[in-house]
Amino acid sequence: MLTIALAKGRTVDDLLPLWQTAGIPLPREMDDSRALVFEVEWQGQTTLRYLLAKPADVPTYVSYGVADVGVVGKDVLLEQQKEMYELLDLGVARCRLCVAGLPKDKTLRPERVATKYPKLADLYFRGQGQSVEIVPLSGSIELASVIGLTDRIFDLVQTGSTLEANGLVVFDEVHDISARLVANRSSFRMKHQAIQEMQRRLAAALRK
Repeated sequence: MLTIALAKGRTVDDLLPLWQTAGIPLPREMDDSRALVFEVEWQGQTTLRYLLAKPADVPTYVSYGVADVGVVGKDVLLEQQKEMYELLDLGVARCRLCVAGLPKDKTLRPERVATKYPKLADLYFRGQGQSVEIVPLSGSIELASVIGLTDRIFDLVQTGSTLEANGLVVFDEVHDISARLVANRSSFRMKHQAIQEMQRRLAAALRK
């Protein structure tokens, strides 16, 4: 059995066409069911068990070996720095990790920053020679800047439409982000053939 942890939401939605092009089977009921664990046969000899998890939890499942492989955004990997192998940039769920805020605040020295990525934000601002107070939030990061809680936000930007709708602008683009295929280190040795075949198929699908 090969267990695969997938990040729920946009990552899975963007990933499915690539997965199908690669010829890796998906459970038919995955789109319509509220279940979080699914199984399907692959190549007549391997059972694929899919786990649908919150993006922030995927590296934990993989690093602890509950999942052999996983698909999760590079932003989560950078923030958590879990021990695992990063096998392939899947080129889907693309976005940018940016610093943004109200236009009037752009020339001001930042004091407080709202983010879902406290470690990355702290690292970035220290690299800029700036000591800021990090305000961890879990959703609607833009709101913190709009209502004046912080003078910067450090967050993912896909199209920029949410920023624009709230009167915010990008000050700096810090990282390009996309979904990555990762593997547990022990699983990569013990189940090398199956994992390598999955990696090979996905890499070939990316070239089509």
